[in-house]
Amino acid sequence: MTLLSPSTPVATAQADASTPAHAVTVINGYSRQWWKEAVVYQIYPRSFQDSNGDGIGDLNGITSRLDYLQKLGINVIWLSPHFDSPNADNGYDIRDYRKVMTEFGTMADFDRMLAGIKQRHMRLIIDLVVNHTSDEHRWFQESRKSRTNPYRDYYIWRDGRPNPSAPHGFDPPNNYPSYFSGSAWQWDDTTKQFYLHLFAVKQPDLNWENPKVRQEVYSLMRFWLDKGVDGFRMDVIPLISKIPGLPDLSPEQLKDPSKVWANGPRRDEFLQEMNREVLSKYDDMSVGEAIGIGLAETHNIVGEDRHELSEIFNFDATRIGAKGGYEYAPLNLPDLKAIYSAHARVLGKQDWDTVFLGNHDMSRVVSRWGDVSTPENRALSAKMLQTMVLTLRGTAYLYQGDELGMTNYPWTKISEFNDIEVQNRFKTDVASGRMTEQQLIQGAAAYGRDNSRTPMQWDTTKNAGFSSGTKTWQPVNPNYTTINAASQVNDPDSIYSFNRQMIALRHSDPAFVYGDYQDLDPKHQQVFIYTRTLGSAKYLVVLNFSKQPVEYSLPGGSAAGQLKLGNYRDTSDAPGSSTLHLRPWESRVYRQ
Repeated sequence: MTLLSPSTPVATAQADASTPAHAVTVINGYSRQWWKEAVVYQIYPRSFQDSNGDGIGDLNGITSRLDYLQKLGINVIWLSPHFDSPNADNGYDIRDYRKVMTEFGTMADFDRMLAGIKQRHMRLIIDLVVNHTSDEHRWFQESRKSRTNPYRDYYIWRDGRPNPSAPHGFDPPNNYPSYFSGSAWQWDDTTKQFYLHLFAVKQPDLNWENPKVRQEVYSLMRFWLDKGVDGFRMDVIPLISKIPGLPDLSPEQLKDPSKVWANGPRRDEFLQEMNREVLSKYDDMSVGEAIGIGLAETHNIVGEDRHELSEIFNFDATRIGAKGGYEYAPLNLPDLKAIYSAHARVLGKQDWDTVFLGNHDMSRVVSRWGDVSTPENRALSAKMLQTMVLTLRGTAYLYQGDELGMTNYPWTKISEFNDIEVQNRFKTDVASGRMTEQQLIQGAAAYGRDNSRTPMQWDTTKNAGFSSGTKTWQPVNPNYTTINAASQVNDPDSIYSFNRQMIALRHSDPAFVYGDYQDLDPKHQQVFIYTRTLGSAKYLVVLNFSKQPVEYSLPGGSAAGQLKLGNYRDTSDAPGSSTLHLRPWESRVYRQ
């Protein structure tokens, strides 16, 4: 059976609130969709490829590298924000939704890139950032002019609480904290009120209670879908419905405000309206950044009977061990396995999942969970981690550079960090004495977002082949001379080549997409072993999550089967073996 590709014709049906935009086949109880079968590659445009020497990646740079992605086997490209922005939060503060950021190029460049993607039988999804805009957006510029301005209710304005000793004589309207430190309220002197910004001061939250705002959003979505994009990754989309009256959070709620903010009373109503008016009318995919959404609530957003989104990012796996801020406990493998088992148990046939270990908001996965102590262990552990991503149930996502085993940057000074979160923590946490400057540097160096935003490492030339300019917007990791695409693309033993083979294996059999999942040894501290089964097709995946070798007896004395792909060149274990001799960071995929 051939999996759906972008060029596979799909029958369509008249779209309405109760009918999906495209007819489907059912496999193992799941509706067959192209976005379920896709392997998605996230591009952070500022850091992918600079075509004009200004040190900033751009759209023409992406176009020049499409053959690289096609060779890898990617089906869908997810492009992080490319819209006009003052870049207070690297593009997630949008000034004009219908204009391309000047540093990235022009709309003609976007159209050329999109055409190149389609010609290579790939698809494109773009970021939809509509919980907030930039404070430089025309709507907000109008909104702040007066309390009676027609755009006033496009945003959330409130009177402060009188306090003669506070700046301006008022405290903020409530105790909401910003994700980027400090209060989520900003005083505006023109109209003597505060506006809400759950993120940066320059990112005021939109007022989704206003139907005009919602129609503006649906209009801009149609603009891009009509242009030919295939859907959206929706930034912090659960936060769009605010709690009525905006009451103070309790001390318990302040430990994780996301759980409150993500479950506003009209969230599902708004998403269903979005689906009804826009998404249901296109053969698209929609993936929500499900900040604050637990596994138990996932069906409410992705269930096909709910008519909201295609899928969401659940961060349970990637946040495992998180203690708050940049503090993490070492990975406990049984805890990780329990998360994937819970997903298999809780999510039903009408739901769909995502599998990912990296994105633009995380440190490099091989530095976080792998082993960068030696080049050999880095390569082996990177391959092992990607084996897991590409064999678990759910749409698989790769972040740029992970297919090369790119690592964290060796940060040593606060001034080196570009991330607004790090800079704000320095102004608040270090200034208040909650942590030392060195503690912040160590935490951000290990887990900060800037690690994933350093330039893509293409070759051994100047600036790793990313830019011909004298300076890049983020520093290039000095290990680019040994970790780069040019040295890996044609090397059959490289991380890139292994990813290419693993993606091809995933595409070769729908068992990897629609097959049942079973963890065979949930409590083992070192080995993650599970099956994917669809009809007569059964695959056994074996992962050694450590640098220690292990002799492992298969449960029930069963035979391993035929080895389809492993991250070592060979194995001494015969196909009928019931005992496996796993080497450090070894991964194997068997057909049983």
